[in-house]
Amino acid sequence: MQYYLGLAHEQFRPDDLLEQAIAGERAGFDGLECSDHFQPWWDSGESGHAWIWLGAAAQATEQVPVGPAVTAALQRYHPALIAQGFATLEVMYPGRVFVGIGSGESLNESPVGAHWPDGDGQLAALEEALQLIRRLWAGEVVDHDGRFFRTKQARLWTRPETPPPLYVSAFESTPELLDAYRGACDDADRDPGEIVLQAQFSWARSDEEALESCRVWKGAVPPEYYVDDWHDPRALYEHAEQKVSDEEFKQKAIISTDPNHHVERIREIEKLGATIVALMNISGADPLAAIGVYGEDVLPKLSG
Repeated sequence: MQYYLGLAHEQFRPDDLLEQAIAGERAGFDGLECSDHFQPWWDSGESGHAWIWLGAAAQATEQVPVGPAVTAALQRYHPALIAQGFATLEVMYPGRVFVGIGSGESLNESPVGAHWPDGDGQLAALEEALQLIRRLWAGEVVDHDGRFFRTKQARLWTRPETPPPLYVSAFESTPELLDAYRGACDDADRDPGEIVLQAQFSWARSDEEALESCRVWKGAVPPEYYVDDWHDPRALYEHAEQKVSDEEFKQKAIISTDPNHHVERIREIEKLGATIVALMNISGADPLAAIGVYGEDVLPKLSG
């Protein structure tokens, strides 16, 4: 089992996140992931550019894998640009790069003028994008006229010896979904690869402070935000605050001053069948202290 530290561009400035990344490697996390957003989920957040930051994070750390969780290929990023960007990062930091990719949110696509597709369209765009990325990483010269993307003699002139792994996101990590995925892999005679399950955590010196310092993340909870055309951060948070109770939020995220509570909740995630548990630090009160608590009192118990 591996444990990755998630870095939240929506909540913290990129320079602060770089300190968290360095602290995370020192604390014993096995890898680093970061969110990739054009806008935050609420109207008082941050939104540094993930790809620029990942290069800095790889340089500032020594050996941990780094990657986005997750990038989306629609209007904001053409899949050819994703292929080029992460091929470049893999050349510079071989064996340390992964690409989490998903179907995206209107929150990040609509501000750049994109038409937001329905759920079926989002998945179709993701499938088309994955095919283009793999073809470009394989060295093909690609002429493509698809439903969502076009290329004209596209080619990657700088490619790594081995492409980075692609991790495709899903909306829900339920046992039924994971069983269906493993069954499909068996039917196709394919290795299921890594199964990455993500959770958010907030630690502070009291339970109340742990909750209040991450309350803004209610803005990311309602499932309709990942399918429907919601793109105003203020509206997202106001709707979520009305819809999501504190108790429901504490079920969605790991929020406690007690390190043992964090250990117990992470163990529950492991039982779903993860090979990697990605833990996004949303500890607004003192994110570096939270990483320190994980290094001293959480990760050793998980690995013991």
